[in-house]
Amino acid sequence: MEKEKLVLAYSGGLDTSYSLKKLSQENYEVHAVSVNTGGFSIEEIDTIEKKAYEMGAFTYKNINALQAFYDQIVKYLIFGNVLKNNTYPLSVSAERIIQAVEIVHYAKSIKAKYIAHGSTGAGNDQVRFDLIFQILAPEVEIITLIRDQQLSREDEIAYLKSQGIDVPWEKAKYSINQGLWGTSVGGAETLTSNEALPDSAYPSSLTKTTPEDLELEFKSGELIAVNGQSGTPIALIQQLQELAKGFAIGRDIHVGDTIIGIKGRVGFEAAAPLLIIKAHHLLEKHTLSKWQQHQKEQLASFYGMQLHEGQYLDPVMRDMEAFLENSQKKVSGTVFLKLHPYRFELLGIASPHDLMQAEFGSYGEMNKGWTADEAKGFIKLTANASKIYQHLNKNR
Repeated sequence: MEKEKLVLAYSGGLDTSYSLKKLSQENYEVHAVSVNTGGFSIEEIDTIEKKAYEMGAFTYKNINALQAFYDQIVKYLIFGNVLKNNTYPLSVSAERIIQAVEIVHYAKSIKAKYIAHGSTGAGNDQVRFDLIFQILAPEVEIITLIRDQQLSREDEIAYLKSQGIDVPWEKAKYSINQGLWGTSVGGAETLTSNEALPDSAYPSSLTKTTPEDLELEFKSGELIAVNGQSGTPIALIQQLQELAKGFAIGRDIHVGDTIIGIKGRVGFEAAAPLLIIKAHHLLEKHTLSKWQQHQKEQLASFYGMQLHEGQYLDPVMRDMEAFLENSQKKVSGTVFLKLHPYRFELLGIASPHDLMQAEFGSYGEMNKGWTADEAKGFIKLTANASKIYQHLNKNR
């Protein structure tokens, strides 16, 4: 019997390894596809490819989507200073969108009848993948063994061992997703409300204890130089991650509402994203008007929520991106920081668009652009609305 073409979103982790082995033994011609959004080195890609063929893949392909990931998503997360629940830089959720889009395109290119992924039935990724697949390829059937069979990690390991594939429990204990915009870490501790992840669960360890100065230069909201060395935004993000990870900066545990309605908890390490977002935000405080900042905060929060929940293809996302991009015209300058073990300081900025112009007055010091009488008149008029309300309602 001729086998049916199936594209599997394959990371090489436990869930997708189980899926690949199982599906390859059924009536499917499995085409394993990894989408690189910054989490794979050349050596790792070679290892994943070798492992895919050992698991029974008919073909293996690694799609480099790093530039698309930056251009279509990361750039706007920076413009919006997006941190979900003021904590999480959407490291993995942002990647899943681009990965899903690329997998659909590949499935269509080889005329695959099926697409499979390794998401569980209790997480966000199932929603993100399925939404993108259904919208862009409604004719393709989605297969999700882990979700449909309600498999535990122990079940998957036992099956793989029965097939002669040894997966040590310690290696499979944590689910780690690494990419350009940070690394997420899930494990036994994140299933509780009180336990912290051990240091060993994070990809980087503390190796630097002497504080270091850092300069980040932005042009129209995009990172263009680190410590005076220019480069592409992608290369600079990667460089900054390498520079800062020795301080174990960017570790935290995010607690939030999942798309499916339950509370979720996940650890992450995202030194470069947090440094960039916080530095960019400080620069905006100096270069944007009060109302620009006010509108951006509301819009960016909604943008991050929609992205997190897999609604990337709704046209309102393009509308918000246009607003965010337009807001960055004057967000240029250098931000000065200092790195310490587990933390960093924002020291200040230098920008030709800095709105702290001393000739108009120094806050808390001397007024230069207006007289005392003008200040008194302004304050009196500002009080009018509340004064009228309080006068009318003081005895009611």
